[in-house]
Amino acid sequence: MKKTAFAVTLAALFTANVQADTVGLYVGGQVWQSEASGIFGEENTLIDFNLKKEQQMNFFVAFEHPFPLLPNVRIASSTLDTKGKTHLTQEFDFDDDTFSIGDDINASFNVSYVDYTLYYELFDNDLFSFELGLTARDFNGAVTVAEPTTTDTDTSVYEIHYGHSHPIGTASLLTSGTTLEEGHVHPDPGTTTSVSHKAKIKTDKIVPMLYVATNISLPLRGLSVFAQGDFLLIDDHSLSDYQVGLSYDLVDNQMMDFNLTIGYRAVNMEFEDLNNLYTDLEFKGAFVGVTVHF
Repeated sequence: MKKTAFAVTLAALFTANVQADTVGLYVGGQVWQSEASGIFGEENTLIDFNLKKEQQMNFFVAFEHPFPLLPNVRIASSTLDTKGKTHLTQEFDFDDDTFSIGDDINASFNVSYVDYTLYYELFDNDLFSFELGLTARDFNGAVTVAEPTTTDTDTSVYEIHYGHSHPIGTASLLTSGTTLEEGHVHPDPGTTTSVSHKAKIKTDKIVPMLYVATNISLPLRGLSVFAQGDFLLIDDHSLSDYQVGLSYDLVDNQMMDFNLTIGYRAVNMEFEDLNNLYTDLEFKGAFVGVTVHF
């Protein structure tokens, strides 16, 4: 099924009636409040680490031109960074390291990716636009699991007394001159935190995806609804990344367009043996952003 979709996409791209008639540069960014949920680990032990909601930053730049057979170019950068922790109720293996039942372990999910997209505008007018293309998603980063260990350290506090006899169990300190000082030693336990062992799996991989995007103008002047998505074409993994939202033209003149955007984005990530990493994760939430068109 995925191979058929890939072939149909290629055919559509090479037979596209390209509509762009001007040169344009688009630059934009988003602040995305993503809520992470799901499990990850190795094949037989996937764990819910109670991942935290985090704020992500995403950026893109796109170049469009009027040449019929050459695709437009879009480059986008996204991050999926979050942390979590859990109390193990089963033995957990990760990167050839074993964490025991009863351990409290922390997880750090630091994955980013850059999308290199070639696309055509199949339709482009004042009311409706539709883009279709191919994306090479270049993953980078790592997933880390570590067990924190608390170690006690003792410090000594001296109580200084003058002019008394030396009781048993006190420490005598002779200072400069002839004055004798006595100090009772009272332990004052402090704590330091170290990591007993850590396991890390890298997420370096490039996967091909189908890119689609559309924009529909609404009756209210300057307001439009948009949708955009990347979907995995051929691989053992299952990936989708889509967003829908509203765009408002705050500035619209011959020099540039400046748009404000709000919407909802969701990334579903199911890795099957990515360097021995397995995931079933979803990142979703609202975003706000800006787009500038020169």
